[in-house]
Amino acid sequence: MISCDVLIVGSGVAGLYAALNLRRDLNIILVSKTTLKETNTYLAQGGISTAKDEEDIESFIKDTLRAGNYKNNLEAVKVLAKESMENIKRLIDFGVEFDNIDGRLLFTKEGAHSTNRIVHVKDWTGKGVAKALIKNILKRKNIKVYENSKLIDILSEGNRCLGGIFIKDGKCLNIYSKVTILATGGIGGLFKNSTNQRILTGDGLSVAIRHGVKIKDIEFIQFHPTALYEEKDERRFLISESLRGEGAVLLNHKGERFVDELLPRDEVSLRILEEIKRSMKPYVLLSARHLNSSYLKDRFPNIYNECLKRGIDITKDLIPVAPAQHYFMGGIEVNLFSKASMDNLYAVGEVSCTGVHGENRLASNSLLEGLVFSRRAAEDINKNIDSIRLIKTCKNDLINVEDLERDNKRLVIKELKKKRWDLKDEFIDD
Repeated sequence: MISCDVLIVGSGVAGLYAALNLRRDLNIILVSKTTLKETNTYLAQGGISTAKDEEDIESFIKDTLRAGNYKNNLEAVKVLAKESMENIKRLIDFGVEFDNIDGRLLFTKEGAHSTNRIVHVKDWTGKGVAKALIKNILKRKNIKVYENSKLIDILSEGNRCLGGIFIKDGKCLNIYSKVTILATGGIGGLFKNSTNQRILTGDGLSVAIRHGVKIKDIEFIQFHPTALYEEKDERRFLISESLRGEGAVLLNHKGERFVDELLPRDEVSLRILEEIKRSMKPYVLLSARHLNSSYLKDRFPNIYNECLKRGIDITKDLIPVAPAQHYFMGGIEVNLFSKASMDNLYAVGEVSCTGVHGENRLASNSLLEGLVFSRRAAEDINKNIDSIRLIKTCKNDLINVEDLERDNKRLVIKELKKKRWDLKDEFIDD
């Protein structure tokens, strides 16, 4: 029987950062569905938004609210803005090397931001952050990592979470814990066209639905305007919004600009879809050809190389792009300390719904949310865990594992279709 103080399910930025902010005297188990690196965090290109200073906080809040169509949780947005820079500094302490000049951070701009306020590591920010955090995780003697372990349910008694149930090496694995943090990511693997890792199939959401844990805003699903268009059906390569922030423009097939490229993502996506319908071609064109070629290669090495592999030189060629599912603003409803409605259960990152994003996420607020609210969860756990008793026996030991594993995707898709019937043809119905 395996037990721990804190069980963290998920190895993206939220799960990793939560583990590193927990007390070092706590016994922590961090579980990854596949490997530590196969996460959406590792794919994140553009950067992490932050209020640059006290004077920028109000503007940051306004930009976030406007992008979310004012359906955000205002208190959560205030927390996000006010605690943003302290978490960027903490990442630097963990070894993240953001682009800078003589120690002065470089800020870029993306859609719906009123100023340059996004820190970055070239165009592989998520990878840069993940590598640094994983390096620190592997040094911590109190953190044990389980890779290739798939969450299929939680252990519970009444309205209390007692741990998680996993499939590892074809066998059922129960891990009991005082506190469980779900950091299982989004739902992109349920869509035919998505920029997400295909393994992200709403595992945490399915668990919440099954156990009556409160969920919120699951109809709020964001499509990124500029995923690289390819005819084959697989994960779409993202063309970061920061490329448009640095001056790339969107063109129709007549070579005409048809939209302000730095409007909120939902507005840009809608205009692209209208242009696709009008032209009867499945993509529009993104042009960075007018920008300095040496700068493009240095600032966007990942995009440059990935496009080149597909026969597209972004310094010379037009890039075919189309919207693709990108981010899930809804999820498990949590408070300002990431606590779910079930006792001893927390949710952080994309699986959670803090209310920060509202109806449409502001560019580069995703990694920031994962940082701010996973740290808040860790701090809340640090204060309260000593009063929580570990319970190792419960009726969940007798569940049918095969039935649960088979039904998880269907459960989430069914719930999503109740809210977004207009997307019914976008889902992969297994």
